[in-house]
This record gives sequence, C-alpha cells and structure tokens, in this order.
Amino acid sequence: MGSGTAQYVGAAVAVGLFTRLGPGGVAWLRVAVAAVVLLVWARPWRQPWTRHALLVAALFGVVLAGMNVAFYLAIARLPLGTAVAIEFIGPVAVAAVTGRGWRERAGIGLAAGGVVLLTGVTLRDGGHEVRLGLLAIGVAAVLWAGYIVLGRRAAHHGTGVGPLSVAMAAGTLAFAPFFARSLGPVVVDVRLAGAVVAVALFSSVVPYGIEQVVLRRVTAATFAILLAMLPATAAAVGAIALRQWPQPIDLLGLALVSGAIVLTTARPPTTITVVDDGVDDAESAESEEAAATGDPGAIV
Repeated sequence: MGSGTAQYVGAAVAVGLFTRLGPGGVAWLRVAVAAVVLLVWARPWRQPWTRHALLVAALFGVVLAGMNVAFYLAIARLPLGTAVAIEFIGPVAVAAVTGRGWRERAGIGLAAGGVVLLTGVTLRDGGHEVRLGLLAIGVAAVLWAGYIVLGRRAAHHGTGVGPLSVAMAAGTLAFAPFFARSLGPVVVDVRLAGAVVAVALFSSVVPYGIEQVVLRRVTAATFAILLAMLPATAAAVGAIALRQWPQPIDLLGLALVSGAIVLTTARPPTTITVVDDGVDDAESAESEEAAATGDPGAIV
C-alpha cells in the first residue's frame, strides 16, 4: 500500500506540472532524476560490464523511459485509475503468453473484460483528447510488456540496482533530444525543481525500494495479490488528489483487472522433496526455506 500510494501520489503531483513542462518533459525529468539518484547509490562503474550487458541495459532503459513518457501522455487525458488499469494489460498479456495453465487463459479474459468496460466508459465521456489518451496508454501497456521481458534479462547482468541505474541513464540520454528543453524552467525555479524531484522520488525511488524489501519477506503469490491493489490505489489517489471520481462501471472494470492480475501472477505452492545428499542439516533447512518462499523474481 505504501509503494502504490507513493507511486500514484507522485503521478498526481506530475499532473500538476504538465501545464508548465508538458507530460513528456515531466516524464523525462522523472527518469533523469531517478537515474542520478540510482547512479550515486549503485555506482555501477565498479561492476564488470560486457558489451552485450550494456546493450541489454540500454535497450531496457529506452523501453522504460518510453513507457513513462507514454503513461504521462495518457494521464494528462485520462483518469489516473483508468489509465493504470488499462496499462496492466501489458504484464497480464506477458503472463498469459508465457503461461500454460487455466489461470493465464482466465486472467487474460478477465483483463480484456475490464479494459473493455473502462475504455467504453472513457470513450463515452470524452472526445479526441480521450482517444489520444487511450492510444498512449495502449503504447504504455505494450512497452510495459517489453519492460518485463528486458528487465529480467538486464537483471542477470549485474547486482543490486546497478542494471537499473545504467538503464535509466541510457533512457535519459535517448530521450534528451526531445525533452531536454524542459530542464530550462526547472533550473531557474527552485519550487518547480523541488516538485520534479518529489515526482522522481515518489514515483520511482521510493516504490522500488519498498518493493525490494517486500519481495524478501513474502512469497510470489502473496506479492501478486498485493500487486493487484495498484489499480484500486491509483483510483483512490485520483479521486482524492485529482477529483477523478470513478463510476460504478469503472469500479467493476478495476475489479476485473485486479482479478486478472491475481490469476496470472500468483503461483500455486510447489512441493519440494528433499534428498539426503550429505548436506548438513543447517544448509538443508536453509534450502527448504528458500524454496518454500517461491520465486520473487517471477513478479515484476
């Protein structure tokens, strides 16, 4: 709840900056500030890097930055809760494509139903700008799917947040020709600079740090259930901070998407058979405990 609230409070603050910096400019500055914070924290230059690892991290960063730009372009035109729920079609689709069980097939059906409801209500209440917002959030969903696939690959080429820091730096450089001009007003306005830093901290650094702590303490299935709260959290923040009150049919759409997240990301418990191979009791117990906690890396 803390992670989701921080993330979408950051998004709500970002909406207030769109008139001065534009959605794309705010998104780029968010990635840039987060990149600086993570580079100072992780100091990835101390780790060994191959050309392939740098290429994967760079591609991951471009996708990550593009996803943020598309998401901010969307929430400039759509309610926050609606945008977040529709964007979740990306990770749900990845789970459905890579999975083989009934959960994945049922999950993609639920997600599709929820998105149809949310999109229908949004189209009914809006015009050209709303259609552009739906297009932008569709792009963000596709890029989120790519983020998941590339993020897992990038994570194998470093330790800690090193790969993420390199990725964010690459994404910042890739989009600088388009949005670097937004840096000008921030440099001369201390309050505006503080708001941009707050967006970066609330939307990127704080949620990531919280989730890393959570992932060490809960199973993958439990984390999936927690992840399903994000669309509802976004809707609550949107209602309180931006006065974007959802309609009953919106709430039904959010519920369907949340159910899809649980179905496609939760995993049933795995039975582990321990074979006596000469390993001492302490090491065996540690292995059993690690296996029982599931694979947190399966959830992004």
